[in-house]
Amino acid sequence: MDIFLQILAYTLPALVVFVLVYIVMRKFLNEEDARRRYLLAKESQKSTIPIRLTAYERLVLFLERITPDSLLVRMQDSTLTALQFHSSLLVDIRAEFEHNVAQQIYVSDEAWNVTKNAKENVIQMINACAAKVPPEAPAEQLASVILTIYQNEEESPTSLAISYLKHEIQRYFV
Repeated sequence: MDIFLQILAYTLPALVVFVLVYIVMRKFLNEEDARRRYLLAKESQKSTIPIRLTAYERLVLFLERITPDSLLVRMQDSTLTALQFHSSLLVDIRAEFEHNVAQQIYVSDEAWNVTKNAKENVIQMINACAAKVPPEAPAEQLASVILTIYQNEEESPTSLAISYLKHEIQRYFV
């Protein structure tokens, strides 16, 4: 029994020291891991924020380019019929969209959905205007109907989307 008490006298303090060292080291390693993750996130923000801002800029540019007044000025061709002009407007909008589709990686899902919805609303408006004009009419007639309807809207889908994107970008600077 005396030997057992001697072994216990040596083992028990060593066990207590081991448990204390284990707890302290575990806490230290957890804090060190959290500090490394924080520094890594902080460092990655230095490279991701400029990329994200560029993506927002590209989406705003896309929305500006598909705004009917900008689109009509850029696409105007007096040799086209209304049907041909309607088709070329839709092709241009879709090409612009496809050119910027990769930007969805860098923006929020809400921002991307707002952008897509604005594009779809512009396409719907152009389709509705094209239905009001005879297909063989000159392109200027379709352009005139589109501009009239666009100017009579209180808020255009593209301006609402641009406002949303601007508001979302401001979160990075506050």
